[in-house]
Amino acid sequence: MPHLVRRLGITLGLSALIVSVVGTPAPATTTSHTFPTRIELPNGFLPEGIAIRKGIAYFGSRADGDIYAASLRTGEGRVISQGPGTPSVGLKVDNRGRLFVSGGPAGDARVVDSRTGDILKTYSLAAGPPTFVNDVILGFKAAWFTDSQKPVIYKVPFGRHGKLAPQSAVRTIPLTGDYVHQPGFNANGIALTPDRRALIIVQSNTGLLFRVNPWTGVTKRIKLNATMTNGDGLLVIGKTLYVVQNQLNRVAVVKLNRAGTKGSLVRVITSPDFDIPTTVAAFGKRLYLPNARFNTEPTPTTPYWVTAVRR
Repeated sequence: MPHLVRRLGITLGLSALIVSVVGTPAPATTTSHTFPTRIELPNGFLPEGIAIRKGIAYFGSRADGDIYAASLRTGEGRVISQGPGTPSVGLKVDNRGRLFVSGGPAGDARVVDSRTGDILKTYSLAAGPPTFVNDVILGFKAAWFTDSQKPVIYKVPFGRHGKLAPQSAVRTIPLTGDYVHQPGFNANGIALTPDRRALIIVQSNTGLLFRVNPWTGVTKRIKLNATMTNGDGLLVIGKTLYVVQNQLNRVAVVKLNRAGTKGSLVRVITSPDFDIPTTVAAFGKRLYLPNARFNTEPTPTTPYWVTAVRR
């Protein structure tokens, strides 16, 4: 559920935006730096994706598509954008504060202004069901989306000076080469290779990682000394790839070569606070992961939270 980490301070404007809190968050566990290690989300929120910019974390709801923003410094937050009634899954934010949102089974993508909550653009990606537009990465002058139910990736290009492109510019690119589409949940998380020349995707049902040519869709299996079982969100920082393994309640840490053609599993990160984390974003020396709690019956009062761990 990438790479887009910007280690910046919290701006006064965005901090003020987050002062109004949805509900009453539980007391947060803190460190000597006073940043919470656990951030409470609204009850019944059903989180999936995460994106971080300037000390503000953004989360999408699988329930109704709402976007929730929280201060990493205080843990307080509020809903900044009402959803369209369809899920918000993968999230990424660019340096203009635009949130790119995967629409899951709706087969679409949205671009949301993180300052106002306005929906700037909606794109129809999938031609029809079955579809699950899952995750997104920003790069190559485009946003790239995975579909867990179709052997394709979607390209939404940027216009001049980053202008959002019209619907007619959207491209569907078939995945060919080593990737073999399987029954079940397929391509999930997506990231850029360390050299930023290609894409990396994880196939959840096989645990395989693939390097993808973003222009042709040709895939090559990444040589790795482990299988990324239940692979979900991906994050690349330098030559380090973090793979969220949701049902295993852990994050695999993989060292890649610059081209992203091979790697080695070097360690795993776990936490007793994990309850099926799905995606990951970084701020400073920490990773932040929303817990989807897929094995817990969702109700309007079911609690959800974000876990912070050292990377």
